Amino acid sequence: MGDSKSRAGRGRLVPLNDRATAILTFWAESFPEREAKHAVFPSERVGAAGDAFDPCVRKTDPETPVGSLKEAWESAKRRTKVQVRWHDLRHTCCTRLLEQGVSLPIVGRILGWAPSTTVRMAQRYGHIGQDAQRDAIALLDQAPAASPVPQPTSEGTSIEAVH
Repeated sequence: MGDSKSRAGRGRLVPLNDRATAILTFWAESFPEREAKHAVFPSERVGAAGDAFDPCVRKTDPETPVGSLKEAWESAKRRTKVQVRWHDLRHTCCTRLLEQGVSLPIVGRILGWAPSTTVRMAQRYGHIGQDAQRDAIALLDQAPAASPVPQPTSEGTSIEAVH
């Protein structure tokens, strides 16, 4: 796990889906001499060379991670013309997991929340839309019919109510 730590001061494993794993595998293949101990995003110098001012990468240090993910993210946004903050991705992840029915404890573990704050954080990060709420209520139509509930009569005996 290396020296990486969360805000709480502890390292943690972050599960990845198949798509993220494929993308990171593709990225890692850009470094043919890559070893397990190397950083996923290594420190490097980027510049321009020649009269054509061609972009070039030099001084890649595979054992040292990039100094600032914020700078890397800002650079990627500029190149791709994406208008989203890094932190917005946490909101999207939380919302999609909750809308797919993933339980709060599991969402909390994935996003690194303490059990005592999971509900509060889910309320802050999960932006559950009207469609997801309608789909949730529609699940009640799929529930098995309720069993009859005994109802008291005026004589003190009970009869079964039909629902």
